[in-house]
Amino acid sequence: MRQQSSLARLLASAAMTAILGAGVGGCQTMSDITGSISSKGEPAPSADGDPRRAVELYGEHYRANPKNPEAALAYGQALRATGQRSQAVAVFEQATIAHPSNKLLLAGFGRALADNGNFQQAFDVLTKAHSPDNPDWRILSVQGTALDQLGRHDEARRYYASALKIMPEEPSVLSNLGLSYVLSKELAKAEEFLRRAYASGKADARVRQNLGLVVGLQGRFAEAETIVKADLPADEAAANVTYLKEMLSRKNSSREGAGPLPVASLNRPD
Repeated sequence: MRQQSSLARLLASAAMTAILGAGVGGCQTMSDITGSISSKGEPAPSADGDPRRAVELYGEHYRANPKNPEAALAYGQALRATGQRSQAVAVFEQATIAHPSNKLLLAGFGRALADNGNFQQAFDVLTKAHSPDNPDWRILSVQGTALDQLGRHDEARRYYASALKIMPEEPSVLSNLGLSYVLSKELAKAEEFLRRAYASGKADARVRQNLGLVVGLQGRFAEAETIVKADLPADEAAANVTYLKEMLSRKNSSREGAGPLPVASLNRPD
């Protein structure tokens, strides 16, 4: 049965202080928060299509040999896939202590830290996960999301720009860049980048939802509804519209206060 698989919190306008995400029917409709890394050579975070079974399987391998970097990487990823964020941080932390120069483990650790809300530490760890002579656009994008979480939007946009030099018109990076402008309440600029992401043949459902929300935040709800319903089964389309209405109603109810701006979450390039 299709049902909402995750619930998140609102993002504030000055800095991202919370999460807003939901998944319907096994695919995300409003993506969960932090950007992420899909490092080359990482094992799949599921066993026979069952993430919880993957946790059991990779957990057994890890406990049998906790100093094995491949086992730690697989187990950490499986924990993240099932939302066990603090446990993933602990596994990756121990693994990076044992293997301080392993770039894949550092990348996984940084990603887990960002998931867990440790944004400054995530940024610092991710800085060690690649080198200027061999930059990784995925890591650069995640670093941008961490900076956006810290309210350092200008710095974040420089990281997104660097990622786009390596991977031009990558929709996940364009989406993150667009949402960075949402956080600074520059909605027209945000829409510009999200439309570029949406126009890509590689754009996924999360990009569509981010664009729909930004359009809705500008008061064009009918257009936003058309965007979030596009190419989806009727039940998923209806769930998306319901969630969009909820998010926009939160925006309206906040007008009497400090004006927190609800936005869909930063995208994952994985």
